[in-house]
Amino acid sequence: MKALYFIIIAAVIVSCQNQGKMEIEKAKLATVDSMKVEMEKQRIIDSMQVEMAKIEEAKIETQKEIVVVNRQSPSSTTTTTSSTTTKKKGWSSTAKGAVIGAGVGAATGAIISKKKVQGAIIGGVAGAGIGAGTGAIIDGSKKE
Repeated sequence: MKALYFIIIAAVIVSCQNQGKMEIEKAKLATVDSMKVEMEKQRIIDSMQVEMAKIEEAKIETQKEIVVVNRQSPSSTTTTTSSTTTKKKGWSSTAKGAVIGAGVGAATGAIISKKKVQGAIIGGVAGAGIGAGTGAIIDGSKKE
């Protein structure tokens, strides 16, 4: 009879130890998953910053003026040539905000939601709305 009690107590202790190990493993997996989500968010933010830098560089290139002056020919005449690039009308802050918000919202929605497509759609729509609103505020402050 003592042997039976000993076996039951040993089984309870072993099962409790295994349960603790399983909880630790679940906590480790949850931590790793949350770290992956944060890394993905940071990757998206970094790629958006790179794209914004490219847009700014393109703006600067369109605003540059190219001037070629004072070329003298052998007959001592002066030739002056001046060419300027036309300034393209860029995107408004409202449009930029909507596009950026839609991209970030869609990515975040897909990462967070269990239903990836539905989360991306909802996140994209919500992000576009918030981004467009923010961009409109920026446009309004630039006009003043």
